[in-house]
Amino acid sequence: MLKLGDQIPPEQGRADYLEGLIESVIVEGEGFDLISMGRPEGPGCYCYVNHLLRKVLDKLTGRYRFVVIDAEAGLEHFSRRTTRDVDILLVVSDPTARGFMTAKRVKELVAELNTKFGRMYLVVNRMPEGLAEKVAEEVSKVGIECIALIPEDDLLAKFDLEGRPFIQLPKESRAYKAIASLIKKLPLKEAEQTLWWQKI
Repeated sequence: MLKLGDQIPPEQGRADYLEGLIESVIVEGEGFDLISMGRPEGPGCYCYVNHLLRKVLDKLTGRYRFVVIDAEAGLEHFSRRTTRDVDILLVVSDPTARGFMTAKRVKELVAELNTKFGRMYLVVNRMPEGLAEKVAEEVSKVGIECIALIPEDDLLAKFDLEGRPFIQLPKESRAYKAIASLIKKLPLKEAEQTLWWQKI
């Protein structure tokens, strides 16, 4: 089996070769492009992978009007600084004590690492009916402005099970309405809000 090192031309450095590979796997779509991060081959540290990801993101961000990073749940991407110099940070939590504790820890970690963020907002996802008052009480302890409560929506589960993209959600969907409202609250110019929503 060929290893990555066996494929690198002798006249090219490892970092340059890997950056070229990443450039080649960007999927160009209608209205947006996509790059998905995988994982290292076999066990080992993510340090080099994340360093490379930071370099690639620094280059890519200059090409696009908007860059949306959908990071996996947890704190690792903050400590690895793969999410840095961000204009708007949306911290998404489910309505649980553990979720709100993690959201609070995100705020603390961002401050500890002196990471640059323009604005930080909390989004509560999968919000069940009848818990608004209790959730509001817990949200107030987090110390992050809550910009949206995304309600439970049976259509999301149906679409997920059928493998259908959420961008096909009908406008009467409860989740769709909540996300549309969220985007209008973001500190973007009106034209940018319209453009952003059209893309998704």
